[in-house]
Amino acid sequence: MIEQRDLGPYGDFEADCPARIAVDLFGNSWLTVIVYTLRDGPMRPGDLRAAIGHISQKMLTQTLRRMENMALVERRRYAEAPPRVEYSLTEAGRDLLVPIFALGAWTERHGDSVRNAMFGEI
Repeated sequence: MIEQRDLGPYGDFEADCPARIAVDLFGNSWLTVIVYTLRDGPMRPGDLRAAIGHISQKMLTQTLRRMENMALVERRRYAEAPPRVEYSLTEAGRDLLVPIFALGAWTERHGDSVRNAMFGEI
């Protein structure tokens, strides 16, 4: 049985509950994919896009900006010609890998049964 922590003054998902941050993070599918892709170190936007696949430049840029504003990634600009930019995970971004890996492990254990329940035998 999983033990539930005391939620303190927030109750169950009240408007100012910090748990809503986690729900928001995992609700954005590209955010977790980008965190996972950056797990081994800094990457340039073009390399990120190629590694991820099926993400538009616009969506990648929007998500990276949002992640930078959330202090999950750090943008480093190099004074070179042509200009070069790299993104890397901050401490908070690296810590986000823990629940991402946990969700991946859960998916390995239960993904097939959930998919079969939703869509029938594939």
